[in-house]
Amino acid sequence: MPTATAMLTTLVDLALPPRCPGCGIVTREPHRFCAGCWSSLRFIGPPWCAACNTPFAYDRGAGALCGPCVEQRPRHNGVRAAVAYGDVARAVALRLKYGGRTGLARTMTGPMSRLLPPDADLLVPVPLHRTRLWSRGFNQAALIAAEIGRRCGVPSEPLLLRRRRKTVVLRGLGAAERARTVAGAFDLAAPAAARVRGKHAVLVDDVYTSGATADACTRALLRGGAARVTVLCWARVLDADDD
Repeated sequence: MPTATAMLTTLVDLALPPRCPGCGIVTREPHRFCAGCWSSLRFIGPPWCAACNTPFAYDRGAGALCGPCVEQRPRHNGVRAAVAYGDVARAVALRLKYGGRTGLARTMTGPMSRLLPPDADLLVPVPLHRTRLWSRGFNQAALIAAEIGRRCGVPSEPLLLRRRRKTVVLRGLGAAERARTVAGAFDLAAPAAARVRGKHAVLVDDVYTSGATADACTRALLRGGAARVTVLCWARVLDADDD
C-alpha cells in the first residue's frame, strides 16, 4: 500500500506537474527542459579566450586571447557563462527576475556549477539597491549563489558587496554609458570586508551583457583585498543584437 506521503506527492504532481523552464510544457521531472528547448540552448565551454572566456569557433592554442583582451585584459579572471543568451536563456532569466519564479534559480545552477573554479573560496552575488530589492522581494543573483553554494559546498556571501547608490536600468544603454552609470556604485560592507581578503571570489549574476556591472563589482572586490575575481553567470550575450 502506498504511504500517505507518496499519495500526497502523486496528487501534487497531478495538480502541479513539472514544466519546462523555457516554454512551460509539462515535463517528466522538475528543472528539466523539453527536447526542443534543450536543443536550442548553446552551452559555453572551451575553446575560449584565456582572459575573458569568450568562446572561440576553433582551438587557437593555449593562452590565446580575443581581440579586446589583446588591447586590454579585464580586471577579472574570466566570465564563466553556462549558456549563450538566446530565446530560451532569456525566457528563463526573465521568468526568474520579473515573473517571481524563484525555483528557476535551481534550474540555472546545474549548468553553472560545472564551470565553478575548483579553487573558489566564496560566492558573491551582484547586489540590488535596497529600493529595488524591496519592490521585487528578492535578489535573483543571491538566490542563484545560494543554490550553487549548497550544491558545491562553497560559502555564499550575499551581504558582502553592496550597491551604494541606485542606478537606472542598463537595458538599452550603450557600453560606454553603462560603464559611466555603474562607476563607483558598489563597495564592500565594512564588517564583512575581511572575509574577502586574499580570497578567490566568484561574482554571481544571471546575465552578463556588456560587463559594466561585473567590472564595477570586480573593482570593488579587488580594492577590498580579493586575490582574484571570476564572474559566473547563467547566460552571456555574445551577439551585440541581443544586448
